[in-house]
Amino acid sequence: MIRLGNIEIFSKFIRKPVLVFLILTASLSVGSAQSTREEAPPLKERLFFGGNVGLQFGTITDIQIAPVAGLWVLPRLAIAIGPDYHFFKYQRVQTNIYGGKGYMEFVVFQNINKFIPMGSNTGIFIHVEDELLSLESAFWKEQNTYTSDRFYINTLLAGPGLSQQIGRRASLNIMCLWALNDSGYGIYGNPDIRVSFTF
Repeated sequence: MIRLGNIEIFSKFIRKPVLVFLILTASLSVGSAQSTREEAPPLKERLFFGGNVGLQFGTITDIQIAPVAGLWVLPRLAIAIGPDYHFFKYQRVQTNIYGGKGYMEFVVFQNINKFIPMGSNTGIFIHVEDELLSLESAFWKEQNTYTSDRFYINTLLAGPGLSQQIGRRASLNIMCLWALNDSGYGIYGNPDIRVSFTF
């Protein structure tokens, strides 16, 4: 059984360190919250632009132009949207594919140089993309039963990527994406290798 006298002596020795600890913890919490608010960049610095241009020539000719505009919602999370256009030619038949896409990227490692000394500012991210494309029925007549001139396919793509910083805001990105719901039209290779720029 603890006597009241011992509790008073114990509380005299503990009260000051506990009080100091609580004040320090509270001040650090407030300080970090204030520094987080102060360090949050303005909207114009969180906006980014970019996209990718693809060129493939040979039996299959595929020319792609896909610009994007995006926003860093959080320091490691970005979202972007943009149009997508393909000129696609197979042997003597050609078609125009167009539509739009939206994607989300989550940066897993901002700089792997901290873990593996490589001498470069390379990051690793996860890319998830939803793409809606309009295809010409006459070009894809063997794979579909649509009666209208054009039809739409919606594809979800996901995969990892590497980001190499080439300036204060600019980066070169290489992605390896898989079509998670392949529509059977052979538009994407699995994996689909993409190179894009952001600035």
